[in-house]
Amino acid sequence: MATILVKNSAGQPLPGATVRLYSNGNALREKRFDLELITDGSGKATYDFTDYYKSGQAGFAVLDISVSKGNLEGEGIIKVEEEQTTEEVVVLQ
Repeated sequence: MATILVKNSAGQPLPGATVRLYSNGNALREKRFDLELITDGSGKATYDFTDYYKSGQAGFAVLDISVSKGNLEGEGIIKVEEEQTTEEVVVLQ
């Protein structure tokens, strides 16, 4: 699982922000993941990748993060590990 915590520049959680997780697949630029969620009341968006894991897989994916709300934007990267919850904080400015 991957949890993105979105905060404003004052460090407060920001509900209602659009969080996009994505990555490019192969050299043909095929999209492997391109997922979008809206942050909840605590400023979090949680993605469940359980159905994508393969048994015995070492590591899973490194995904780009793009977040926006109104005229505020932020970016980041998250490494998603098999059977673990990874959290990344993105500050919108």
